[in-house]
Amino acid sequence: MNALTEDDLIIALEKALPEIAEDHQAAATPWNPHDWVPWDDGRNFAFLGGDDFDPSQATLSDEARAGLLALLLTKDNLPSYHRVLAKHFPAFSDWRQLVGVWTAEDNRHAIVLRDYLVVRRAIDPVDAEERRRIHVTQGYRQTPEQVEPLSPLDVLALMAVHENQCVHFIANLKAVANDEVLEEILTKIAADDQQQAVTFGAFLNAGLVADQDATVLAIDRALAIDEPIGHDVDDFDAERALIAHYEDAGTKTAIAAALAEAVKLESVAGLSDEAEAARQRILERARG
Repeated sequence: MNALTEDDLIIALEKALPEIAEDHQAAATPWNPHDWVPWDDGRNFAFLGGDDFDPSQATLSDEARAGLLALLLTKDNLPSYHRVLAKHFPAFSDWRQLVGVWTAEDNRHAIVLRDYLVVRRAIDPVDAEERRRIHVTQGYRQTPEQVEPLSPLDVLALMAVHENQCVHFIANLKAVANDEVLEEILTKIAADDQQQAVTFGAFLNAGLVADQDATVLAIDRALAIDEPIGHDVDDFDAERALIAHYEDAGTKTAIAAALAEAVKLESVAGLSDEAEAARQRILERARG
């Protein structure tokens, strides 16, 4: 079978869009960020007559602070991820059911994390804001060299990997949260990310029906990229060292297994030699 053009591939994916969007809507759980912020713990900073942050007020361990900053800054970078998705799936088309809904859901993650951290004075808010400004300005995959080679299936595979990464990262972070409210917040975020991972996996499965060689190759490329949460945060080496174990070989195996299961890769046959080699690599990763 000849490979589909990008336009033909997107048309093929659009046929699956209504059903996948409906499944996502049925499975997603609405929640409000403000409900999970302990507002009674808040007080003014010096600008409004209160006291500015002092390191003695910090309530997190160094590891928990590093993990939360990495997660917060990743979630802050939502505009870049939105642009990568919109490269092939513009939000002003029917694809707003994917791009728009995903963006709206993911946006509340940074909102609730930052509000919690500032109200609890768990981290230095000035440092967090400066890091946010630098990180969002830098962006995720915002150079032509990083974006132009990405096919529609590459984008979907990258997002499926990313959402699964977030789920596993949060599971490690919850273990050191040491705060029931924070644990509940992280549970909410992880549930969103898990459902989003399922949704992107469903689109990859639709891609497999349309062009199985291209889909398998895209999944293989996405899994080969080593970009742990927080890898692209500037001036973060000390923090990265504290959370390096959050994405170990076991995590990579679990993510590969999740994607292999999403497209039922064990039963895929009739691939080209190149795609079959990619299939074998994915399955080997999934077995650990």
